[in-house]
Amino acid sequence: MLPIILLSVFGIALLFLGFMKSKAILLPATLLFLLVTLAVNFLDWNKTYLYFNDMLRVNNLAMVFIAIVLGSAFLVVALSGSFIENDEAQPAEYYGIILFSLVGAVMMIAFENLIMLFVGVEILSVAMYVLTGSDKRNLRSNEAALKYFLMGAFTTGIMLFGMALLYGATGSFTLAGIGGYAASQQGLSLLLYVGLLMLLIGLLFKVSAAPFHFWTPDVYDGAPTIFTAFMSTVVKTAGFAALFRLLSVSFVGVYNFWWTILAIITAVTLIIGNLTAAYQNSFKRMMAYSSISHAGYLLIGLAALGAQTKQAIVFYSLAYSVATISAFGVLLLVAQQKNTQTISKEGISTENFDAFNGLARQNPLLGFAMTVSMLSLAGIPLTAGFWGKFYMFSTAVERGQIWLLVVAVLMSAVGIYYYFRVIIAMYFRDGAAEPIRVAPFYKYVLLAATILTLGLGVAPGLLQGLF
Repeated sequence: MLPIILLSVFGIALLFLGFMKSKAILLPATLLFLLVTLAVNFLDWNKTYLYFNDMLRVNNLAMVFIAIVLGSAFLVVALSGSFIENDEAQPAEYYGIILFSLVGAVMMIAFENLIMLFVGVEILSVAMYVLTGSDKRNLRSNEAALKYFLMGAFTTGIMLFGMALLYGATGSFTLAGIGGYAASQQGLSLLLYVGLLMLLIGLLFKVSAAPFHFWTPDVYDGAPTIFTAFMSTVVKTAGFAALFRLLSVSFVGVYNFWWTILAIITAVTLIIGNLTAAYQNSFKRMMAYSSISHAGYLLIGLAALGAQTKQAIVFYSLAYSVATISAFGVLLLVAQQKNTQTISKEGISTENFDAFNGLARQNPLLGFAMTVSMLSLAGIPLTAGFWGKFYMFSTAVERGQIWLLVVAVLMSAVGIYYYFRVIIAMYFRDGAAEPIRVAPFYKYVLLAATILTLGLGVAPGLLQGLF
């Protein structure tokens, strides 16, 4: 499979480029590598192939998810120019680890065998542990990495034990083998149900679903902002692609067993994510709990697994990723150039909402980009986020899960409150008088993300029929 091979080779190449005296080549080289991989990803369009002894399956759906992951990584890397100017940063290692982590994301998206799923999860997770703690002189970063590693290792053990139970029940690690056993409906072993629950726990932890979300606010807040943007988009997209593939292929036969459990987890995730985000003063922690809430919206499609789920998850993942990266891109620039980070009573540095006071007057482009991002995340019409939620809610209606739809709509109203706090700060509060300068390339990246968000909001049917 060419994307996996190319990402591995390019990651190693970046490590060697790090020995050069000048760091200037690292950013354009990484962007070029990602573009090449993205182009190669579509060479097998409208074809289905099995790779590595039938352990990976590549089809149109897998290629679309891989494209979202690679596109998100491209936008994140494009906003990371500050690494080149920072003498203490190690951009070759950072970019190399990002490419290696994408190998794990691709495996999670296209796996056909549970062993390959486990390998993909571990590659992606280990890379995230390292990137979270990459700011070694920052106590928040160190604490976040340690928490993430310990909780991640524990849940990985649970997930691996679940895979072992599934093998004991079905005699197979392949999705088709497990699906055939589950569809038989004759004397299903208790090991199948327990193994499925333990496997779900491991994957739900990766996507920040409640009650497995406790690591999320501390890790998102402590990690360097650029890696928080990567973590909240790439990891979540890969995780939900894996969940959809697992449930839609292997466990449709026992849907009546797991949908109620997943629906309850969905409701709890929506309530905890939105209500907790509403009283945050730190923008990064608000975005962390917002990420939990969006995991809840994505889980609606899985709980109401049906004909529209595939389209809904793809569209929502793309809309959420673009808006989130744009928001973190503006935060990164504001924190760097305005130096508006505050120190809490505990001595912990946080990025408060006050950082955005008067931003629309200081730099209308940044204010507009952040506004579009917040409107999309809130699900306001004429943005991609509105149609993402509409598609998700439609899947619940199709399955008759009206109670879950009511919870989601009520929590969406709560989401409007805390997203609009940022917009109010930018347009209706006074801030510093000096303008904020934006590098041309940085400006183009934010414009591209904003235009894509609005474009998908005006013409949501662009992606329909592709897979």
